[in-house]
Amino acid sequence: MREKVEELLENALEKNKSLFLIDLNISAENQIRVILDGDNGVTVEDCVEVSREIEHNLDREEFDFSLEVMSAGVSEPLTLPRQYIKNIGRSLKIKTKTGEKLEGELIAANDENCTLTWTEREPKPVGNGKVTVQKEALLPYKDIMEAKVMITF
Repeated sequence: MREKVEELLENALEKNKSLFLIDLNISAENQIRVILDGDNGVTVEDCVEVSREIEHNLDREEFDFSLEVMSAGVSEPLTLPRQYIKNIGRSLKIKTKTGEKLEGELIAANDENCTLTWTEREPKPVGNGKVTVQKEALLPYKDIMEAKVMITF
């Protein structure tokens, strides 16, 4: 069943190239759960179209299944380079595999890494007091444990 669902999902995503798969889970009870994201976000209509593509082409006589198609939630961590690229200009909270925690603006991203910038208060090199400095970090995705978009209101 998984191969058939993957094939149908691939066909649905081929029709709307701005959408991409975040996760596909099929339980032992044939509960199909598809999580999508999109370069321009994911609309309810996008989820309905993908759902129809899968549901209308799976034989209920052959498989008894339930299907849930949804967009990646705002609280979900970023998992693919494409998600980083679509979020350039937004604030991220990143936890590295070494335990370092960074918060800043995502200013660049490609297939290998992303660049985060932020300001920090540091002691003056000479004299008392602090000075605000601009920091920047190039982070390879392989070194990131978790990255989330920070929602501001």
